[in-house]
Amino acid sequence: MTSNHSQRARVNEDGNPIIPADVARQYGIQPGGELYLDEKEDGIFLRRPISHLAKVNIEPTSKCNLTCRTCIRNSWDEPMGQMTDSTFDRVISGIQELDSSPSIFFGGFGEPLSHPKIVDMVARAKEISPKVELITNGMLLTEERSRSLHQAGLSFLWVSIDGATPESYTDIRIGAALPDIFRNIAHYRYLYLDMTGRDPGIGLAFVAMKRNIADLPELLKMSTRLGVSRYLVTNVIPYTREMCEERLYGRAMDTLAGVPSSWVPRLDFPPMDTNQYTRDPLIRIMSANPQYYQMDSSLAELRGRCPFIRQGSTAIAWDGSVSPCLPLMHQYESYLMDMPRSVKRYVIGNITERGIKDIWESREYVDFRKRVDEFDFSPCTVCASCQMAESNEEDCYGNIFPTCGGCLWAQGFIRCP
Repeated sequence: MTSNHSQRARVNEDGNPIIPADVARQYGIQPGGELYLDEKEDGIFLRRPISHLAKVNIEPTSKCNLTCRTCIRNSWDEPMGQMTDSTFDRVISGIQELDSSPSIFFGGFGEPLSHPKIVDMVARAKEISPKVELITNGMLLTEERSRSLHQAGLSFLWVSIDGATPESYTDIRIGAALPDIFRNIAHYRYLYLDMTGRDPGIGLAFVAMKRNIADLPELLKMSTRLGVSRYLVTNVIPYTREMCEERLYGRAMDTLAGVPSSWVPRLDFPPMDTNQYTRDPLIRIMSANPQYYQMDSSLAELRGRCPFIRQGSTAIAWDGSVSPCLPLMHQYESYLMDMPRSVKRYVIGNITERGIKDIWESREYVDFRKRVDEFDFSPCTVCASCQMAESNEEDCYGNIFPTCGGCLWAQGFIRCP
C-alpha cells in the first residue's frame, strides 16, 4: 500500500470505523493500542502508532572505498569495522521474533557493498522481509555483484551521486569516477530487465551544495535515461568548517523557522509555470514565507517532526549497537549555524546481548519515542545562542541527553531514503 493510495472502510453500528485487516497489520494497529490522528482541512490523517517497528536500518560496515568532502568520517575518530556473521545472525533472528515483518534498509555511514558478505545478507533479509533496500556510491556495483543482488531479491537500489560531470563529481567524492558509476547503473538495470522483463527499482540520492546545485537539472535528465524512478535531494551536513560555506539553507534557518505555525500567515498557492515572469517573485515568496502551501502541502509541516520516529524505524550499527536513528548511531562533530556542535552517541542496547523486540519494547526506548514525538525541545537550529546548543546532552528547556532540538533531520533540512 503506497502513501497516495485510498481505501474504503466501513463504520460499525457504534459509529466506529473498521480498518481493513491488511492495513491494520501493515501499520501495527492492534486492539487496545493507541492511534494518532492528525487533523487536515479535508479530513483526518491516521498515523502509524509509534509502538510499531516498521523499518530496520542496518549498517553492514563503517568502512568505505571513497574519501568524500561531505563524509562524517572527517569529524570522528571511531575505529572502522564491519558486522560479523554472528551479529548479523542475531539481527535476523531478532527480526523473526517480531509480530510483523519490517522493511530492511542496508546503509548507515559506510559503503554496504564493501562488506564481503553483503549479497548473503540481502538474501537472508529478503527471506524474512517483503522489502529490502540498499544504498551505495555505485563504484563497487560490478556486473557480477549486480546479478547476485538481483538473485538475492533486492527490492530497491539507491545510488548516491552528487554531480553531473566527472570533474564536479570527483571534486566531492574523491576516488570515484562518474562514467563508471553510470555504466554500473546501466548494467544493473539491463541485467534485471533481462532476468525479469521489468524495470528494477532505482533511486538517486543527491547531497545539494553551492558547488554542485547547478548540476542537478542535468543529472536528473541524464539519470532518467538510466531508469531511475525516484529522486531524493538532501542538504549537506557540515561536518567540517569548510562545508559550512557550502550550505544552501542559511536563510531557511531564520527566526521565522522557530515560530509556531499558528503565528505565521498561511499562503495557499496553485501550481504555476516557472518562467521569466514568475521565477523571481516565486523565489522571494518561498524564501520569506515558511507557511507557503502548494496542493495543501507545506515545507513548514516537516519542522519539529522526527522522520525516524514517524517512520517507525530503528538503526543497528555494524557492532550490533541499537540506536533510535541514524544521527545518534555514532559520535561526531558537526556545525550548527557555524557553531561547532558535538553529537554524543546514544545506544539503547546491543543486539548481541538482547533481542531487538526486547530493546524496542524496553521502557527506555518507549519513553524516548514518546518524548521525541511530542518534540518539546529548545529550538537550537534557529537559536544556537547558548553553550547548551554545543552538544546534544541537555537544552535550555530542561531536557537531558539525548536532546533533539539541534537535529537537522527533525527540521526537514536533512533527508534519508
